[in-house]
Amino acid sequence: MANTSRYYPVHASLTYEAIKQQYRPEVPEYFNFAKDVLDRWTSVEKEGKRSKNPALWWVDGAGAEVRWSFEELGVLSRKVANVLSDACSLQQGDRVILILPRIPEWWLVNVACMRTGTVLIPGTQQLTAKDILHRLQKSQAKCIITDDSVAPAVDSVGAECQSLKFKLLVSEGHREGWLNFKDLLKNAPSDHHCVSTKCQDPMAIYFTSGTTGSPKMAEHSHSSYGIGLTASGRYWLDLTSSDIFWNTSDTGWAKSAWSSIFSPWIQGACVFVHKMPHFDPSIVFESLSRFPITVFCSPPTAYRMFVQHKLSSYTFKSLRHCVSAGEPINADVMGEWKAQTGLDIHEGYGQTETDDPEKTEATIRGDFYVTGDRGIMDEDGYFWFVGRADDVINSAGYRIGPFEVESALVEHPAVVESAVVSSPDPIRGEVVKAFVVLTSDYASHDPEKMMKELQDHVKKVTAPYKYPRKMEFVQQLPKTISGKIRRNELRQKEWRKD
Repeated sequence: MANTSRYYPVHASLTYEAIKQQYRPEVPEYFNFAKDVLDRWTSVEKEGKRSKNPALWWVDGAGAEVRWSFEELGVLSRKVANVLSDACSLQQGDRVILILPRIPEWWLVNVACMRTGTVLIPGTQQLTAKDILHRLQKSQAKCIITDDSVAPAVDSVGAECQSLKFKLLVSEGHREGWLNFKDLLKNAPSDHHCVSTKCQDPMAIYFTSGTTGSPKMAEHSHSSYGIGLTASGRYWLDLTSSDIFWNTSDTGWAKSAWSSIFSPWIQGACVFVHKMPHFDPSIVFESLSRFPITVFCSPPTAYRMFVQHKLSSYTFKSLRHCVSAGEPINADVMGEWKAQTGLDIHEGYGQTETDDPEKTEATIRGDFYVTGDRGIMDEDGYFWFVGRADDVINSAGYRIGPFEVESALVEHPAVVESAVVSSPDPIRGEVVKAFVVLTSDYASHDPEKMMKELQDHVKKVTAPYKYPRKMEFVQQLPKTISGKIRRNELRQKEWRKD
């Protein structure tokens, strides 16, 4: 296994350039997380040097349960690797789109793609047919794996995607034009030789929200997650091989890769998963009480919901460490959580542009690193993170590009143009707000009915979570001399209200 533990010390007196030169973790030329980490934990397991906890512990809330050791995870993921290589004829470097809920197969496909060197592209089940089409065409994916709920949307756009050769359906039933994943898995051999992958070879692609266009592809290498998240698992999540860790993120988001695969499994910890089709605080409380979960991660929105309940009626006997990330969490929420549970919430903070040389260069101004974040300093000299200052909206952990929402709105005949910005919200941190200019034919319509109609329209055109929860009808939008919408002005107006 690669040496992921050696990091050079950083001193406050060093310049930024010196720190960049000094901070060089040792990485090998070749690295594959499935082979070099997961298979290593299988060996540790066999030697009796790891706890009896499973590697993956999945429950559905209705009595069904899956408990896989690292050895069982290895056997099953090799079978899936053979499905990809044999039944689908996929080669190293081919791209695979995966859209599944929190079910065990999602984890198997992730590991199988590592073993075959195929590039995984996860997506949320909230994607519309239009969203899926964009991802298929942009990525040139050869294979898509999903379930009955998403298959119709794929079929509606599949003919427009010449690169798409194989469609795998994770279902008990069958569908015309699709291979049945479970049938293939059952009959696949369990012997598979993991391909050799270099550290910098592509491992996964995520589509990120941007401010000036459609979602763009962000590529991650085998080492960026497989080695790069060592510090996250060891220090922020504070995990060991004896821990049982629950991260509530949906499978379509990068957070699920960080905290439901790499960070915990680097440490040999157990990944706990609750199927939970819809987020429900009572299910979370019952699970934390019933199962020996030691470390828990959920977004600030969830914690805001949690503290509105009477937590004292539950006992989280095993829970020792709680974390949150994605957006700032209110101080009063942190205080109330600790008052009711006795536990602190440890916030995670990161800069997504730090792996982009061009964006990083733009943030350096003299001796200062300008993050582009909002923050305040209190009377004691402590800095409090408030939120991003750029146009991307972070609502309950979902990153939403304004262009996507504006594009959806303008498709409605009532809309001349619109500007979408973030607006403060006590539960979600931020929500999408749209400033809308209506056509003359619709200007006299009832505002409440018009807002509802436009919200429903956006939900149909793009992923439902992107719809504007707030809306204001205006005569015109503020613009620069060159005609660009001044979203910053509108955003400042919203945040000054709070």
